[in-house]
Amino acid sequence: MPLYKIVKVNKDTKVYIWKVTESEQELSKGIDLTPHCQKRMRGMKSEMHRRGFLSIRHLMAEAGYVDADLYYDEFGKPHLNDGNKISITHSNHFTGIIVSSKDDVGIDIEMQREKILRIAHKFTPIEEYRTIANTDALIRKLTIVWGSKEALYKIYAQQGLSFMHHIDVKDFVFDSAATTAEILYQGDLSMYHIRFMEFEGFTCVYALKG
Repeated sequence: MPLYKIVKVNKDTKVYIWKVTESEQELSKGIDLTPHCQKRMRGMKSEMHRRGFLSIRHLMAEAGYVDADLYYDEFGKPHLNDGNKISITHSNHFTGIIVSSKDDVGIDIEMQREKILRIAHKFTPIEEYRTIANTDALIRKLTIVWGSKEALYKIYAQQGLSFMHHIDVKDFVFDSAATTAEILYQGDLSMYHIRFMEFEGFTCVYALKG
């Protein structure tokens, strides 16, 4: 059972990460999906997507939940029936959730890829990164920024929110494994704590409001 990592963020919040190596059949064992989620899974053409979907239910079990404890609002944001906060991510063969009894939370896992160099201008002022001469370092940094904005978008969950214009991730050094961010949208300013970690060519970023 490849539970890859559990991170205790604080007394109220934990991150759970799974490395998906099992078959779909193996991952189905012990998982009871609601009729709605059974239908969702049948509609997934990608086997990797189905395996990721099931692995997230194993992560939920680690956190003490079953599939029936989870529901989604009109924006597609997941919620838990007991009022605790949850965010979910899936990238290739890694999946992750963050669960908090107190803070609004968001999580994102991204593969570190050169493609991000081509799309960076769409989500961040790329001129701010011109002092980074090393391509690998630039890919790593941009992936953290992108992951931060994805995690924040999952918390905020408002249509019209722009990665470029409304979300500001403050500069950071890799060794800090942390930064802060602001969202300014329609006159409303909110502040967030960001933490990140890197493993096996992937970047995991998670955000907490406050």
